[in-house]
Amino acid sequence: MKLLLLNPNTSAGVTQLMTDVAQRAAAPGTEIVPCTATRGVPYIATRTEAQIGGAIALEMLAEQHEKVDAAIIAAFGDPGLFAARETFDIPVIGLAEAAMLTACMAGRRFAIVTFAQALGPWYEECVRDHGLRERCAGIRMLDTPFQAISEVGTEKEDLLVELAQRAIVEDEADVLIFAGAPLSGLAERVADRIPVPVVDQVVAAVKQAEALVALRLRKATAGTYRRPAAKPTIGLAGALAARLEHRDS
Repeated sequence: MKLLLLNPNTSAGVTQLMTDVAQRAAAPGTEIVPCTATRGVPYIATRTEAQIGGAIALEMLAEQHEKVDAAIIAAFGDPGLFAARETFDIPVIGLAEAAMLTACMAGRRFAIVTFAQALGPWYEECVRDHGLRERCAGIRMLDTPFQAISEVGTEKEDLLVELAQRAIVEDEADVLIFAGAPLSGLAERVADRIPVPVVDQVVAAVKQAEALVALRLRKATAGTYRRPAAKPTIGLAGALAARLEHRDS
């Protein structure tokens, strides 16, 4: 089984961090295929950046989807996820959805803890878009600057743990999610410091992807996730244009 780990931003260090976590979690025989955006922003934190990242994710999927069994859009907030499921035949998993749905199986309500204030509104809308507002106890964010995006989980580890502990006491969270690709792997390091289950976004995405491949679910040909009818395009990346125009089928 080949799983595409698609990072729709330009931080190769974050891609490597997630790849290491993903490969440790993967079942024997599962290969993680990392891919980093060649244009865009270092990390996605706003609605504007998410729109850009979603479009880039579709371009990357158009180039890679025939080479893999499933894909993970490896940015919490799931930019481009719904469009990707509509457009491509393989299972496409989002970090946020996978983490939140997994958390729902471990407790009544989950809390999200992340590393920057700017992420809060986008993550709140992500929770809503996935229909999980009633299961979310709250979103807590650090408000201090960090040195390097790929090291923020280590640099701010103690503060993030403190936020998680406050979410348990003050928000009555039953499960914790450390959100944002740069925090991948943090759950494993601090699990013994937090008195409720902690879900790692990348581990959840890998295991959900493996499960969906094993289920052999067919691509919808009816309903809202059926592939859109062919339409002419102008100026799009070649592989994505071919997919939208049905020249690749």
